[in-house]
Amino acid sequence: MSLTDRGQARLDILVSDTETPCGVEAFARRLAATAGDRAALRQLGHGRGDGVLVINLPVVAWKRRLADPVLAAAKARAQGRPVLVILHEWADLDWKRRASYAPLLPFATAVLVSSPEVADQLAADPLSRLAPRRRGIVPIPPNVVAPDTLPMNATARRLAEARRGGQLVLGHFGSIYPRKQSTQILDLTAALKQRGEDPFAVFIGSFVKGQDRVEDEFRARADSLGIADRVLVTGYVASDADLFALFAEVDVFAYLFAEGLTSRRGSVLACAMSGRPVVVNAPERPGAFDHHPTYQRLLAGGQLRLVPLHATVDAVAAAVEEATALPRHGARLDVAASWRDALAAVDQVMAA
Repeated sequence: MSLTDRGQARLDILVSDTETPCGVEAFARRLAATAGDRAALRQLGHGRGDGVLVINLPVVAWKRRLADPVLAAAKARAQGRPVLVILHEWADLDWKRRASYAPLLPFATAVLVSSPEVADQLAADPLSRLAPRRRGIVPIPPNVVAPDTLPMNATARRLAEARRGGQLVLGHFGSIYPRKQSTQILDLTAALKQRGEDPFAVFIGSFVKGQDRVEDEFRARADSLGIADRVLVTGYVASDADLFALFAEVDVFAYLFAEGLTSRRGSVLACAMSGRPVVVNAPERPGAFDHHPTYQRLLAGGQLRLVPLHATVDAVAAAVEEATALPRHGARLDVAASWRDALAAVDQVMAA
């Protein structure tokens, strides 16, 4: 394993050539930027390095190239190089996807997971027997950067007009897929309407394409609730500047995860950077954020407002209404410190 002058391992971080990286690949790229000169981005199927091969999973752009990361890991181990696998999800993945990653686990020198919950999911899976015992948890930082100035794009103007017209703009950021329970935000929108509010829900992101009918079912649910005209799905937003321009026009963000809030939810951190409150259901387990200083600061400061894990939609609607009364303020997140925390977790598990 190649080392820097400080004795830290050099990192060869595997990425794709996509121009629209998903959150997991955005993490990989920003981790490399944080590591600076001791990290290099290696495109899948091209080139080789002399440091630790770092493979983040699941990367959306790798869906049709699942054999390539395995080949890269096998070559690295044949060259005597360590392999670090970072699992951002596990049980939330379709079983076929998990099975496709199983061949990678025996090649791993170490495994990092994105939260204590994912650690438990992996440990409970028989496939975990293939993985090394050297494991750890990486605190997932925000995967976007707030710009100094904000553009006013067409979607931001539409949201601004909704707010000027007295509508409550409810935000939800990230990919839309079943396990994320994004459709419950549609139920929340309907509940707010029933409570006498004038909500407009903006889903900042795109639908995950797969074998299921995610978008069709989402649209059908909005129609059945009578709120289709109160819902906007932006599609993928490539620019951080455009993203934060949309965030700036949101009154309150909301999430209702199947497992409650976990520390792997970088999308929640990104929303909190806007300075607007995020209403989200509480984690299932105590100590879920013990390893994550950034989440601890946000909870202490009230930017993350927890409702009970299995709160009713009406109770969440009441929490949203309460949060709308909060003054707008700039978030005080030390994003660079969050990324240093993530890099420290990589170094720690590789030094163990």
